[in-house]
Amino acid sequence: MYLVESKGGAIACMLLALFFLGTWPAILTLLERRGRLPQHTYLDYSITNLLAAVIIAFTFGQISASKPDMPNFITQLSQDNWPSVLFAMAGGIVLSLGNLSTQYAFALVGLSLTEVITSSLTVVIGTTLNYFLDDRINRAEILFPGVGCFLIAVILGSQVHSSNASDNKAKLCKYSESYKDGTGAIKVSESQESVQKIGDLENGSFRVDKAKAGTANFLIELENRRSIKVFGKSTVIGLGLIFFAGVCFSLFSPAFNLATNDQWHTLKAGVPHLVVYTAFFYFSISCFVLGIILNVSFLYYPVLNLPRTSFKAYLNDWNGRQWALLAGLLCGFGNGLQFMGGQAAGYAAADAVQALPLVSTFWGIVFFGEYRKSSKKTYILLVSMLSMFIVAVGVLMASSGHRKN
Repeated sequence: MYLVESKGGAIACMLLALFFLGTWPAILTLLERRGRLPQHTYLDYSITNLLAAVIIAFTFGQISASKPDMPNFITQLSQDNWPSVLFAMAGGIVLSLGNLSTQYAFALVGLSLTEVITSSLTVVIGTTLNYFLDDRINRAEILFPGVGCFLIAVILGSQVHSSNASDNKAKLCKYSESYKDGTGAIKVSESQESVQKIGDLENGSFRVDKAKAGTANFLIELENRRSIKVFGKSTVIGLGLIFFAGVCFSLFSPAFNLATNDQWHTLKAGVPHLVVYTAFFYFSISCFVLGIILNVSFLYYPVLNLPRTSFKAYLNDWNGRQWALLAGLLCGFGNGLQFMGGQAAGYAAADAVQALPLVSTFWGIVFFGEYRKSSKKTYILLVSMLSMFIVAVGVLMASSGHRKN
């Protein structure tokens, strides 16, 4: 079994996990904005999310010979370690509930705000729990100021969302008024870009007008194209989903911590602790089973006024399937790397990957046109939030300790 033993290796795992865990939500958001039903996307995602855990278990979990106090993955499957297995599976259940909730919150509230609030709850609740479960191996004088930096970034993130929402509302109001008074106040050149293409229609050429990101036309086109309609919907439901997901995310890492380190002494004498790869395997099994059950149910009994579909329709839906499968792999490997780093440096420090809104916001700006043509106030808040996230990641990683075997 391969074990991360150095602080440098643990930090490398956390940085890679940060990139993976910040990228897969952007992929799910992309698919929803292209009109793919979230039930179909999550079913595909669940398959490769489990596959990642299986790959990690049969590779890293089987390297080198098995030892009595540190058995390999396959050896542990037959041992009497069910108390720890149940902790790992409980962690998988709350993670599945959190991921499923955020998939709908991305559309109702937005990618950036969803990630900011859920990450803040994870840091405040989860990191504090992990600090005490890890027997305080992280340096508190560095760890908790890092948590404070994260909270400041969260406050700034909420202000970014509020300012950007006001900007979008003003754009739509201006667009509506321009048609009501017949003045056409919004110029086509400001809201559209003309793309000259050559076609075979009567051997001529034609123009395709595509709305620019950040304009009222863009917001309207996005609403018409996406699978979850958001215009006219209250954000209360979305915020409720976010806070529910945040609580779930704050609990899955401590549950995994208990599964691998048995701080509550639930295992029988002489039974070795679950290695991180075995715990991650059971963790992912429960996450997969719950995700499949809930999303198959949502096919026939959808929520948020989504259209009813079927399992046959899901099987035939290949539009964007490769991206959903990629999202599952990224999430699976991201969680695995987070746990591998946490086992070496402490799960409280590994929670630095909850700065993933830094990555998600980058994808949102580059690919989704978020914050385009926004006000100066929004841009100042956005830069301040991203800067504080960078500080928070550095401080939390600097608090890393080293677990005694």
